[in-house]
Amino acid sequence: MTAKTTHPRLIDLTGNPIAPPSAAAAKSVLADLKDLAKDSPEIAECIAQDTPARKFLTAALALSPYLRDLALSDPEALGRSLTSPVGELVTAEIAKARACWRRADGALASESEVMSGLRRAKRQVSMAVALADLARVISCYETTGYLSDLADGCLGAAFDHLLSTDHAAGKFILHDADNPGAGSGLVVLAMGKHGAGELNYSSDIDIVVFFEAEAGIVPDPQEATDIFARLVRRLVRIMQERTGEGYVFRTDLRLRPDPGSTPLAFPVEAALNYYESRGQNWERAAFIKARPVAGDLAAGERFIRDLVPFVFRKYLDFAAISDIHSIKRQIHAHRGFGDISVKGHNVKLGRGGIREIEFFVQTQQLIAGGRMPKLRLRRTDEMLVALARARWIDPATARTMAESYWYLRDVEHRIQMVRDEQSHTLPETEAELARIALMMGERDTKSFSKTYTAELARVEECYAALFENESGLSGGEGNLVFTGEDEDPETLKTLSEFGFERPSDIARIIRTWHYGRYRATQSVEARERLTELTPELLRVFGATRRADEALIRFDTFISGLPAGIQLFSLIGNNRGLMSLMVTIMAAAPKLADVIARKPHVFDGMLDPGLMAELPTRIYLAERLTSFLDGANDYEEVLDRLRIVALEQKFLIGVRLLTGAIAPERAARAFSHLADLIIGAALGAVVEGMEEAHGRLPGGRVAVVGMGKLGSRELTAGSDVDIILLYDHGEGADESDGAKPLDPARYYARMTQRLISALSAPTAEGILYEVDLRLRPSGNKGPVATSVRAFRKYQSVDAWTWEHMALTRARPVAGDESLCADARSLIDEVLARPRDGAKLRADLVEMRELIEQEKPPRDIYDVKLIPGGLIDIEFIAQMLSLEARANGWLPGPDDDGESAEDEATMISPASSAMEPEYNECTGTDATLARLGPEMLGIEETETLRRALALWSGHSQIVRLCAEGDFAPREAPAGLVELVLRAGEAPDLKSLEADFRATSKRVRALFKKATGLAPGKAP
Repeated sequence: MTAKTTHPRLIDLTGNPIAPPSAAAAKSVLADLKDLAKDSPEIAECIAQDTPARKFLTAALALSPYLRDLALSDPEALGRSLTSPVGELVTAEIAKARACWRRADGALASESEVMSGLRRAKRQVSMAVALADLARVISCYETTGYLSDLADGCLGAAFDHLLSTDHAAGKFILHDADNPGAGSGLVVLAMGKHGAGELNYSSDIDIVVFFEAEAGIVPDPQEATDIFARLVRRLVRIMQERTGEGYVFRTDLRLRPDPGSTPLAFPVEAALNYYESRGQNWERAAFIKARPVAGDLAAGERFIRDLVPFVFRKYLDFAAISDIHSIKRQIHAHRGFGDISVKGHNVKLGRGGIREIEFFVQTQQLIAGGRMPKLRLRRTDEMLVALARARWIDPATARTMAESYWYLRDVEHRIQMVRDEQSHTLPETEAELARIALMMGERDTKSFSKTYTAELARVEECYAALFENESGLSGGEGNLVFTGEDEDPETLKTLSEFGFERPSDIARIIRTWHYGRYRATQSVEARERLTELTPELLRVFGATRRADEALIRFDTFISGLPAGIQLFSLIGNNRGLMSLMVTIMAAAPKLADVIARKPHVFDGMLDPGLMAELPTRIYLAERLTSFLDGANDYEEVLDRLRIVALEQKFLIGVRLLTGAIAPERAARAFSHLADLIIGAALGAVVEGMEEAHGRLPGGRVAVVGMGKLGSRELTAGSDVDIILLYDHGEGADESDGAKPLDPARYYARMTQRLISALSAPTAEGILYEVDLRLRPSGNKGPVATSVRAFRKYQSVDAWTWEHMALTRARPVAGDESLCADARSLIDEVLARPRDGAKLRADLVEMRELIEQEKPPRDIYDVKLIPGGLIDIEFIAQMLSLEARANGWLPGPDDDGESAEDEATMISPASSAMEPEYNECTGTDATLARLGPEMLGIEETETLRRALALWSGHSQIVRLCAEGDFAPREAPAGLVELVLRAGEAPDLKSLEADFRATSKRVRALFKKATGLAPGKAP
């Protein structure tokens, strides 16, 4: 006798008819169902006749490849979903999952058994909830609740399993083996939608894990961090490893404090300290939804209570609006309604999307939650009601936002139900978009698009009303998400579109800012300002060539700042300062390195009058004197000199960079600064020598500047060429101190100390590289030279090239009377009669030797190219020597500065300002004074224009780059500066101008000296 088959009673899933994507798709699904029906009476009952139930099921599986695959792999799950009320079924499955860490006999389950049990529950709940949701048997509210409950149960079971197995292994000492989490101090918080009980259909779960070290379950407290971190790693494997039975939940731990540098499990005390000192507004917003879900639930509740002052401040926190809204702007999707079609729109991040509603609510909670505890709810829909009841928003807005929220969540779920992907983006193709429209119960994509865009518009209108004074609320920067540790693909895409070649590196840098890992970004206010600035900074940096390098330099600068709030506020309110900062980082690697190593130099840029103040000698002397005031110790004086010198070099360079001063003015300023620094250093050295060795009767010392220092043509990277001259009274055999020295050793040691003071590296850097090779006899001669020996050498032994160099000599520091004597001595030596033919022959020989030993690198080597700086300097020096020999006496340089401005130098004996000697040593001044008569007016103007071209190029390159100018490797900003200095539209034109200029100058050099012109590079 055959037993009668009992047919199951099907639940009603026909309340919301949905259509399949095509008849062929429905037919294919029905064939699969018929195969499954052979072993499943539930499925057989459903498809036995052409009923609404069969039509619904075939349509659902045809629309969702994921559900179809799930049915084929687990037909029993489908059968139960067709016959069991969804609420009862889900509750039962979660209960089984929650208990799966123990076997029926009470023994601990193995890890594979736990993983299998959790995955069975996930499959069953996913199938039942999806079918009920598509049939509108349950609302989206219920769907999110069931999914959140499932995540809670799975996490609870997994952590109980992990705690119990570690207890059995002796790693933990649990207080209650039957309730492993109780008293364990293990705090597991669900964040985001999971914490709010609003989990997505295919959502990751965001959790953070903390532990109370004092809970005492770890035998050795020193090992607690490592043990709990390993436990969390095992948890992740249990939850998200894909096996033959699928996975449970992808698990995200990036919302823990500073995830890039902290363990997976964090001590509670350290976490509270972090949030108190470095917590950001986006973290405040995240913790609004935080909820204990596993481990020690009581400890979790304590932690949440302790965080209340951080999340909900006592005062009305309107300041949070700007920061929260800047975060909103950062995460805007690249696509939005009104700009393009519905296809490809991001329902979560796009304009008028889910995140906009969430930010609307969370902003109000952060502002008012401290004063109004009723506004501390987790769920978005419940908060909208609470805000309306508190009269914080009007009821109509609350209703609109709530209705739109659940509509958009429905769309989001259907996107995810198709293939179980954590996606929030509507399909790009018509066929795939039609699948979503049908799952929403719409007839076609046209009707769906109309409804969908209307909802987006409603949300956008409500959100915009919250920030009436803000412009561009849904601006088109694109995705810029820098929370967490993993990379957001859309953010990387946006960074690439901005112009960055290494978007992953740039995203990592921005995350570093957000997490307050630098001193400058540790305060809440600084991070808020920087968050607000980030989109604009990225846009401006991205517009430069080699944007990555420029932003990396800016990051290095920020990393060295002691504080950031003032700078970030100023940059935010001063577009000119932001532009200058970007120019430095993009065009001037050398300056960028300076401010990265010594951020204090940037302080001078904060002076609003910086660009209006010319760096004259008086201006620089006042700042130097003020900075040295109160410094009595030798080392302190030198350190202060290094600090002020670096800062003033930087600020002179910034003025040159921006065009506030011309290259000629910059050369003067660099030279004035060097004079003053050398004078102050010499003063400190003289004082130290007198303390250690006493004084020499009648002793006097002077420093003579040679080369570009003497001619006041220094660049930012120039060495200083100096000669130290000394004199003493008759019969002064030794100094009168405790450790007496004879004059030669006394002044030699003084010179060595001066060189060390100027060029020895310290924590504050060096002042100048010092070159003594222009002293009598060069490197073979003594480092200090007596006036008598200097006179004899220059009168008897000096070569022509040494007299040429002497035309640029200028006393820059020291005893006033000796400086005057040195000036007279130099004038006397240079005024002696000389053989003009021999002068020209020697000059030609020297230039040829330079061309042989140091050939020019390329046309941009403006010093060495034929017709370059050396040619012009040699012509000027030749003119000076010939004019002096014929009775011409030098007069003051005409540099456009007043005599009063020039009349300052620091005496070595005191800080008093004394008159400075004025003499014509500069190349341009010599040409201007002598050229018209000795060369001709037109020839002189040609040389002066060429000198300005070469000098302007050199000033810019030496300021911005460490090495030579190579157009292909140079930052784009530097190329632009070089073109600006050369007044050329492009490099091709600049090179053509350089070649033509070099030929003209070389022709004049030949005319003046008889040197055959070389071939220009």
